[in-house]
Amino acid sequence: MGIQGLTGFVEERGAFFTELRVRDTKLVIDGSSLYHRLCFASAGDFRRGGDYGPFAAAVRDFFGSLRACRVAPFVVLDGGRGADDRKLPTLRGRAAERLRAAHGLSRGDGGCLVPLLTREAFVQALGRLGVPFVQCFAEADREIAGLANRWGCPVLSLDSDFCVFDLAAGYCPLTHFQWQSVCAGEGAQGCYVPARCFSAEKFCRHFSHLNKSLLPLFAVMNGNDYVDLAALEAFFRKVRLPRGCAAGKGGKHVRLQGLLNWLSQFAEPAEAVDNVLKYLKKHQREETKELLCTSMEDYTPSDVNLEDFFQTGKYECEAARKADLPRWVLDALAKGKLAPFISDALILRSTFLHVQVENMQRPSAHSTALPIRQVIYGLLLKVSQNAEAASPSKQTNEPPVVCEFDRLQKTLRKTFVQAASLPTDFCDDHFPLDKLMEVPTSCRQMLLLETLGVKMSLLESIPSHLQLPVAVTCYWICCSEPKVKLHQLKALLLMIVSGELHRITNDPDLTVLRAEDDSIAYNEFLKWKEKKLQNKDFDLDAAHSFCQWQCCLQMGLYLNQLLCTPLSEPDLSSRLYTGTLVHRLYQELKSTPSVENLFSFSPKMTRLYQVLLNTVES
Repeated sequence: MGIQGLTGFVEERGAFFTELRVRDTKLVIDGSSLYHRLCFASAGDFRRGGDYGPFAAAVRDFFGSLRACRVAPFVVLDGGRGADDRKLPTLRGRAAERLRAAHGLSRGDGGCLVPLLTREAFVQALGRLGVPFVQCFAEADREIAGLANRWGCPVLSLDSDFCVFDLAAGYCPLTHFQWQSVCAGEGAQGCYVPARCFSAEKFCRHFSHLNKSLLPLFAVMNGNDYVDLAALEAFFRKVRLPRGCAAGKGGKHVRLQGLLNWLSQFAEPAEAVDNVLKYLKKHQREETKELLCTSMEDYTPSDVNLEDFFQTGKYECEAARKADLPRWVLDALAKGKLAPFISDALILRSTFLHVQVENMQRPSAHSTALPIRQVIYGLLLKVSQNAEAASPSKQTNEPPVVCEFDRLQKTLRKTFVQAASLPTDFCDDHFPLDKLMEVPTSCRQMLLLETLGVKMSLLESIPSHLQLPVAVTCYWICCSEPKVKLHQLKALLLMIVSGELHRITNDPDLTVLRAEDDSIAYNEFLKWKEKKLQNKDFDLDAAHSFCQWQCCLQMGLYLNQLLCTPLSEPDLSSRLYTGTLVHRLYQELKSTPSVENLFSFSPKMTRLYQVLLNTVES
């Protein structure tokens, strides 16, 4: 969510903030805002598909600063779109913006784009750091506000909607939360994070002592992620906003200020709504009143008790109960063990596929992973091969269809995709979705590997935490169009090996004794990385191929999670994918084949590279 123009207006004025020293407190954090903020701050390059290692390091440093100031963080993440799907028009708009940004980056323009697996890397990093977090059933704002008020602690976010919620301890914008400049406190109080807190009181005073209860009506009328303003345009055309602020004249925030000043003449929301309706045609009034009143409820803190979740691990909410999902699915969603993609496919039969910096003249990179998604849809929406064979003509046995939003060249479009029909084990009455985890592990593993076109015997020589990425790589080689080039494959495998080397030489948690030759190999690798790259060209076709790999990995992760992880989940935060590195390795392998021997000082890493290469080539 977000209120049009409000962040800019509040930042320009500066007078609506109070200084805050954040220490010795609980802090409720808007997870979506935080991972976007840390992603943009830690990324040096947005064209090459993301560097998840530096991002995970920024997440670690952020929570390290909080720990130093004795701040107890609780991260709350958005879930799926919810059964009412009210934000669909906004989400389509954002997907189109993302597509424009990706196209610009592909041509060498500037810009930012969140890499495909950022959210997954963030959730994994939280788990690894032991930071308590919850993934809400749908939009998180109201639940964030409810939890912060229950605990009387601030909300940390980048969402201007929190200027409107009635928050007991206020809203700290991430832009003013100086976690990289922790200050040593005086005396016994200890160090703190310097921050600024938005003061709704100061804000309302500025607008002729506006009643705070009118802020939700202001947000709805001014425009947020849920409300289409078309019906209210007649009001803005006819009303005389104070200070001669007729719509369309004067400075940037004229309408916003005029609306706030106009609202300040009313004692409470009902009176203001009645006055708004006077400017509309009679036949529009009832519907507009209902829209305004329902939309204002978006700013009442939720009664979902997240405190219970953080104490007992049980997430209870009305919308989730109404959706009638299996208990294990609800629990897995709340714990971030299933992605919102899954709940959207299950409840709405509709999903968004996020675009990357790829070749816009080619089919979307996501098309490579379509067969994996069809199996996911088949598991969620259950179709059996027997039912199809028994009565192909009957409508009821048509495979379910899911609507996917993806790109066609440079435009967003929706495609209807049939769910795959599954082996009988997964479709007969013994194993509906609510009993999926009771299917023997060997069967779940077989379905995962059959989908990826790999046999378990092929993966036995691979370390368990790399088995899924290797299986995905085999799938990528078979299914990518155009075909993967050998240099691209080798660059990808060398990148995975470098991530392993980084892990064993840098991870303080690892009990493995570090071999001296691993440390030497790692230092040689760092020296190689510091050398000036001869060819800095951006190869769009290689980028497209690596985007396809990330799409396959994302869907491989989701399928593995849905099947209750028959293979170990790979750790994205341990540099499993580093876009700048894989592109560099690809460029150098073309001109200097000896780069393939980059890890020759470490027999263990040389062996790992050979095993990986032999496995995927066979």
